[in-house]
Amino acid sequence: MRKRKASMRDVAELANVSVSAVSLVVRNKPGVADETRERVWEAIAQLGYVVAEPQDDGRASAVGLLIERGSMPAILDIFYGEVIRGFQTEAQRLGYQVVLHMFDRSEERFDRMYSSLASDVQGFVIANDGDITSEMVEQAQSAHLPLVLIESYVQGQHLPCVIGDNFSAGYAVTRHLLAQGHRDIALLRGLDKYSSLVDRGRGFLAAMAEAQAPIVPEWMPLPTGSLFLRGYAQMRELLKLAHRPTAVVAISDKTAFGALEAIREAGLRIPDDMAVASIDDVAESAHTRPPLTSYHIARADMGVLAMQKLHRLITGEPELPVKSLVYGELVVRETCGARRGAASNAVEEPSGAVAR
Repeated sequence: MRKRKASMRDVAELANVSVSAVSLVVRNKPGVADETRERVWEAIAQLGYVVAEPQDDGRASAVGLLIERGSMPAILDIFYGEVIRGFQTEAQRLGYQVVLHMFDRSEERFDRMYSSLASDVQGFVIANDGDITSEMVEQAQSAHLPLVLIESYVQGQHLPCVIGDNFSAGYAVTRHLLAQGHRDIALLRGLDKYSSLVDRGRGFLAAMAEAQAPIVPEWMPLPTGSLFLRGYAQMRELLKLAHRPTAVVAISDKTAFGALEAIREAGLRIPDDMAVASIDDVAESAHTRPPLTSYHIARADMGVLAMQKLHRLITGEPELPVKSLVYGELVVRETCGARRGAASNAVEEPSGAVAR
């Protein structure tokens, strides 16, 4: 029987590095530690792997960035646009081109799409979960390419990921409202398919339970309708209740923008009649009427950190599969005024809050 020729993957397995690191070594590219480079050449010699003549056309190495297709292009999305820009800036600094693909579950199969892109890139970052499910992430692992997640994680899978401090965000904005004397606080929830929004909701529930404040199911309406109308619809639902809350936590700034509109439309004053706190601190939050109190999520930093992790995996440097949490901070503006006559019920203000 004819002996099978050694492949680049065989070399990678013997040298205990990624296929991408082997590719960099045989093409005499920078970014690989000397010790790693030596191991690769030893494996090549041991296996008798034939190194093809390099065909360098001067193009940069490429990395893939996958994100679900939303209601608008991801690069323009007020949250993920910043993540993408941070990722791309760091990729360019490290000498990579970025291949951005927006996955549409209704139009394409994930496994076929991923396999098609895998031949053109040295590694992937998957940003957000949502329509990119845990099962799809597990399929992506079968490509044996370096993989990093942003704003998502898979239970039971030890994948490197970068997430915002989402639990602390939900906890901190709720604590801030409690510190203003509010106890009747609603939550404008997000879709359960997004792990980041679920974690924010858990932070809200933890703060409310800790303060022994009422957790009322009617005050946590499900999100319905299109993205930019969800907060508006949820807030209108709350305002119809006979016993309504005095404050709301919006799961995201997008949700808060709709809620603010519904409150104003009802002829109520913010924060005198209804206080609002939110999460994300996108640029527009400072320019609402009144300016929105929000928890700052360091979106660009998340993109930078994910690219740095991916680069270390590509080049075969040591990289533990850890969940890296990027700290944020509460930015106090004008939508969370104190509730009159309730100071005796207030809880301690969360530490680390800043006023802008």
